[in-house]
Amino acid sequence: MAKAVKLADIAEIMNVSVVTVSKALSGQKGVSEEMREKIKKLADEMGYRLPSSSRTEGKNTGYGIGVLVGDRYLDKYESFYWNMYQEVAQKALSKGCIATLEVLTAENEKNLVVPTLVRENKVDGVIVVGMLGDEYLEMLHRTEMPEVYLDFYSKKHECDSVITDNYFGMYKMTSYLFEMGHTEIAYVGNLLATESITDRYFGYAKALMEHGRYPREDWIIDDRDRVTGRSDAGFTLKLPEQMPTAFVCNCDFAAGQVIKKLEEMGYRIPEDISVVGFDNYIYPGLCDVEITTYEVDIKEMARVTVNNIVKKISGEQLKQKNSTVEGHMVLKQSVKAR
Repeated sequence: MAKAVKLADIAEIMNVSVVTVSKALSGQKGVSEEMREKIKKLADEMGYRLPSSSRTEGKNTGYGIGVLVGDRYLDKYESFYWNMYQEVAQKALSKGCIATLEVLTAENEKNLVVPTLVRENKVDGVIVVGMLGDEYLEMLHRTEMPEVYLDFYSKKHECDSVITDNYFGMYKMTSYLFEMGHTEIAYVGNLLATESITDRYFGYAKALMEHGRYPREDWIIDDRDRVTGRSDAGFTLKLPEQMPTAFVCNCDFAAGQVIKKLEEMGYRIPEDISVVGFDNYIYPGLCDVEITTYEVDIKEMARVTVNNIVKKISGEQLKQKNSTVEGHMVLKQSVKAR
């Protein structure tokens, strides 16, 4: 079977961006008539088929989708984002597309190195998983490659994004602790490290204030290095001198680390201190207590993200710039009523 012609193949020959090719073939503005005709002629000669006609005839689009993730999110333990990539890859395959992972090193991010998949025109669009630096996102945006952000959004760069309900999800988790009789509750997560962690903090803070409590500075605890953003590679979790009765953690990995630290200090979970997490994903064997958490619907987030990037590649305008996918609470063993 002949390999499907991609937008990137046409763009490389014409020495234009994938976006220009997409606009030309879908009849959108922003392309001169002369260039539009040249692109259409080449597309016909190469046997490119528009996505709409391919779907009608039950054929695949054949798009190549790059998945870009920073190496700081791929810790020594199996990563939540690795699991997310696998879901994206499966959803892409179900639509006749191939998703290829590229791990971005901290050095390449700092030096604004264009991803190999983009630089060599190996993909038609990019899904960025996890927050990257503003300068890097700006550089990536200038390549005019269709892109969607997954599990984060950016205030500085307008880009379609798919996130979980960070704010309300953590508000529910913190409110649950109050329902269980806890009033002294700490938050674990570096503020401003990512939009998700910050939004989850605000959900935590709202629940506190509704119960007449306010966040304490010594109860906002880092779960990763402030410079590298990594939670491994020598990072040491530091708990407060005055202990709360419960910890709200920005993710289950952080919750597992808190539980491990507390047990080393002689505390019992949940008899002495309760702990909740967020995402319902943790590497097997990392923690000996099943963590009460807010489960992120990874499958639905992956489905929406792949649908959105395919639409953008094919030239469609998305009706909703930011899509929020709801999750749900999962009650396990790490919380006890007071």
